[in-house]
Amino acid sequence: MSPETLRFQQTLRNYAESQPHTIALWGDDLKLDYAMLNAEVAYRQQCLRDQHVKVVALALDNGTEAVLWDLAILFEGLTCLTLAPFFSAAQRRHCLEQSQAELVIGAEDQADELQAAGYTQSGKFWRRTFCAPNRLPEGTAKLTFTSGTTGTPKGVCLSAESLLSVARELERASEPCKPQHHLALLPLAILLENIGCYAALYAGATVSVPCQKTLGIQGASGVDVPVLLGCLAARAPQSLILVPQLLLLLTNTAEQKVFDPRSLRFAAVGGARVSRALLDRAQRVGLPIYEGYGLSECASVVCLNRPDAHRPGSVGRPLPHVEVRLAEDGEVLIRGSVLLGYLGEAAHTQQWWASGDLGEFDAEGFLYLRGRKKHQFITSFGRNVNPEWVEAELTQRRDIAQAFVHGEAMPHNHALLWPHRPECTDDELALAVSEANATLPDYAQVHHWTRLNQPFTPANGLLTANGRPRRDAIVERYRAQLTESVNFEESAS
Repeated sequence: MSPETLRFQQTLRNYAESQPHTIALWGDDLKLDYAMLNAEVAYRQQCLRDQHVKVVALALDNGTEAVLWDLAILFEGLTCLTLAPFFSAAQRRHCLEQSQAELVIGAEDQADELQAAGYTQSGKFWRRTFCAPNRLPEGTAKLTFTSGTTGTPKGVCLSAESLLSVARELERASEPCKPQHHLALLPLAILLENIGCYAALYAGATVSVPCQKTLGIQGASGVDVPVLLGCLAARAPQSLILVPQLLLLLTNTAEQKVFDPRSLRFAAVGGARVSRALLDRAQRVGLPIYEGYGLSECASVVCLNRPDAHRPGSVGRPLPHVEVRLAEDGEVLIRGSVLLGYLGEAAHTQQWWASGDLGEFDAEGFLYLRGRKKHQFITSFGRNVNPEWVEAELTQRRDIAQAFVHGEAMPHNHALLWPHRPECTDDELALAVSEANATLPDYAQVHHWTRLNQPFTPANGLLTANGRPRRDAIVERYRAQLTESVNFEESAS
């Protein structure tokens, strides 16, 4: 067992002795205190020990069982594969095959899918034997698959040392606010939320893990707003981890006086770029938002704004467990808590990890991101534009749900827009574009836009399973609309 794992395990044991009746986990109907948490984890460790396996897959919705099994796998020194609920059945099967997970802990409604993947039920587990040699790097505690920009997920292999170093630093970052109740809004299969729950347990706090249905969260992007707000009101959490669209939702509802954020002390936001306008709106309604930055290959969080070091618009300063510097072209390079390697590929041996993100530091060490290096396009005037920057300014407003910006070799940028509401008028969309343009330099502004007749979705091949745009596919599908304004300008000149 690694030193970090021993430290975490001992911390939980200490809480079981010093505050045994403090609620550690709060599921849909069940509450477990710290004494019960330790006993339940120990019981599950013994169950795993009896199975004589190395790789265990968790295919559970958020809940106390998901956390207990996750901790048992961690403390038993096994590899935990977390299967994202928003992956397709084919993607989940790919993850199981590639990882050679001998044991799956899943829900009853997954029986047909697991049987089709070659698993047989054995008590509370699903088992399968693999003959080929395991391709996991030595010391892999967590295997997380990210779909990235392709349909086939890629396995990121992480050590317990890396995961728990990040968790400890997250706990320290939020400590000035002393949050004692964390609510997991995101699926626990998402590494950021998984580590956020570790951080809350490090602090001896209560971790609320209602299932996604109780939260009103449907798939990768659907939200039943009244259900979500009802759950937040009932639980009154003091800390949350948000993605930008959930931050936008909470900000909108707080402005409408249907969500009261006063219980919140610390809300981290990450996963994609957040516009400064949205951050300012959130601050005005009393949301204690701290933007951060991370990636799976570096065990999630790398930089984070903190109560005592906060610069809105930046992603904060690097956390103490990592070093961050910039390459000559502005690419963000990271050292510390990097992956052991990708599943099935050679071990990662370089000290510095090239993130693929572009950034710059201010004089006080706060990092500002400027988009993905590979997504950058160059206008016909020779100006570099990162579309995510512009898209964030567009979508983090009231009327635009999805935006795609294109301008490669074009004199003016063109946006494809999908509104939040069917009744949204073109005039309202135009106003939203105008408001976004007011925050952008001329070369990044949207000069032309097209209203889409359908949203980007995984089903139509225009989004990845985790909600990122498939840029090449979108350009190919909408090439005529994207270049229409250029053709008109050329014919008119």
